[in-house]
Amino acid sequence: MEQRKPPEYLIEVFADPTCVKDIVRGILHTIFFHRYFPSICPSALEVLDFTLPLVADPELETLIDTRVGQLVRQMSSTSSPKSSVRGLMSVSFFEKKRRKTGGGLGWWTGKAEEEICWEKWGLEVTLATPRTEDERTKVIKAIGSSLQKTAMRILAIVNRDKEHIPPITTSETNPFPYNIEINPRVEGWGRSMGMF
Repeated sequence: MEQRKPPEYLIEVFADPTCVKDIVRGILHTIFFHRYFPSICPSALEVLDFTLPLVADPELETLIDTRVGQLVRQMSSTSSPKSSVRGLMSVSFFEKKRRKTGGGLGWWTGKAEEEICWEKWGLEVTLATPRTEDERTKVIKAIGSSLQKTAMRILAIVNRDKEHIPPITTSETNPFPYNIEINPRVEGWGRSMGMF
């Protein structure tokens, strides 16, 4: 049986250097809030006068903070005052499946389980660098509008696209492993947009 290609969603946002960390962190928590299946106590994250969901899980929060920090460092090291800088993150969700062994030789492959991706999110972040206070005011207003539209788009996607989510077949705390990457080298939306 051929593996199906997981759905991929590209989210485009922009931020200025003063709020890029909070914007990206808020968007990642919004995605995870709707795709993270362990029991959680919902919390809130305030970003530019918007309330976004927060997944209060120490392990996940540490991973998000680490990856956001890496993205911000990478973007600030390539920033130029005359042009905007882009960074890309991806979030992938996986299901664990028992590896099918063929011909009796499966014992040497190692793991009895494999992780199969069932959903991917791409987050393209454009860093705006306003030069004057007037520009900064306009940029912050546009960033707030973009953040609101992004949160609503994520909500529309997660409410509409559910049929591809695999059934929970384990009693593990987190039934679906996940991965967050910075500037991933993947087939799909990144290549088709000429980003890699």
